[in-house]
Amino acid sequence: MVEILIVEDDRQIANLIKVNLKDAGYKCTCAYDCIEAGDLVERQYFDLVLLDIMLPGISGYELFDYIREKEIPVIFLTAKAQVKDIVKGLKMGAEDYLTKPFEIIELLARVETVLRRYHKQDTVVRFQDVTVDLSSRVVKKGVKIVNLTSKEYELLLLFVRNKNVALFRDRIYESVWKEEYMGNSRTVDLHVQRLRKKLNWEDQITAVYKVGYRLEDRK
Repeated sequence: MVEILIVEDDRQIANLIKVNLKDAGYKCTCAYDCIEAGDLVERQYFDLVLLDIMLPGISGYELFDYIREKEIPVIFLTAKAQVKDIVKGLKMGAEDYLTKPFEIIELLARVETVLRRYHKQDTVVRFQDVTVDLSSRVVKKGVKIVNLTSKEYELLLLFVRNKNVALFRDRIYESVWKEEYMGNSRTVDLHVQRLRKKLNWEDQITAVYKVGYRLEDRK
C-alpha cells in the first residue's frame, strides 16, 4: 500500500486530508512539526510527503532539503500563494505546489499524478466487490468482467477515489471530459445512469440535490 506523510501543524486540516486519502486507499501518517516529520522520515519509508511551508520552528523549506536527500517526492501545501513562493518551491525540486484553500478532489488528482510519475501507484483499485486493474483497464464485479466505455471507466475511478464525497456536476465533467463545464449536466447524468446500471449501483451512486452525485460506502 502507498504510504503518505502529511506534515501540517493545523490538526484539523491534517486529519481532514488523512481521512480523505485513507478513503481513497492510501495509508497516511500525520506529523505536526518538522522535528516530528524528520524523525518519521528517518525511521520509515514514505512514497510521498505532503508538506506545509509555514510550520512552527523549522520551515517546510528547510525540511524539504532533508527529505530531498531521501529521494521522496514532495507536494507543498501552503497558504503562501504568491508567484515567487510557488516558483521557489518548484525550483527547489518539489513535484507540485497546491495553495490553500483547496478542494480534496484536486489534491487527490495531484497525488495520483505524482505517484504515477514515480511508478508508485497501486495497480489495482477496489471498492466492495468491484476491482479495477489500472494497468489493463479491466473492471470486474465479482468474477465477471464489466465492459465500460472510456468515460464510464474514468467516471468509475473518480467515484471510487472520492467515495462518500459529494461531487459537483461541474467537477465531474471537468475531471472526466477534461474540458470546461458549460452546463452539460445531461451528459454527466446519462453516463452516471449507465454506470449505475452496469454495476447494479442504483442505490450506491446517490444524487445529491443541487450538487451532483456521491458514491456511498455503506460499511
